[in-house]
Amino acid sequence: MIKQYETVFIATPVLSDTQMKEAVAKYTQLITANGGEIVYEEDWGLKQLAYPIQHKTSGFYYLIEFKADPSFVATLETQYHRDERILRYITVALDKNAVAYAEHRRQTRAAKAAAAAAPKEEAAPVAEVEAETVETEE
Repeated sequence: MIKQYETVFIATPVLSDTQMKEAVAKYTQLITANGGEIVYEEDWGLKQLAYPIQHKTSGFYYLIEFKADPSFVATLETQYHRDERILRYITVALDKNAVAYAEHRRQTRAAKAAAAAAPKEEAAPVAEVEAETVETEE
């Protein structure tokens, strides 16, 4: 029985971008090699920690949503535990409501990103209309 999971891990802040990408690739490959399917990935970037962990006050956060067999989660968490680059991790099973919410969250973020990337052409014509109305009033 395949279930959907969400895992977030915090990597040590001393990693370079290349090392962080290697760590992410290791875990995504581990998921796919064990019959899992990556649904979504999101890099949350470097964030301050609420309290020091191993004398570190910040860490790289990364989210992976995936579908896998329930027995695989223990294997994934064992790998997290053995990796000295990982400060903390959590893996949760998503119920049907959480899956729907995650899908809605992804669509909302994609819409915001598309809106931010779209050129703002509407601002110029509005300024021209205002200029014309000022001229006709005089």
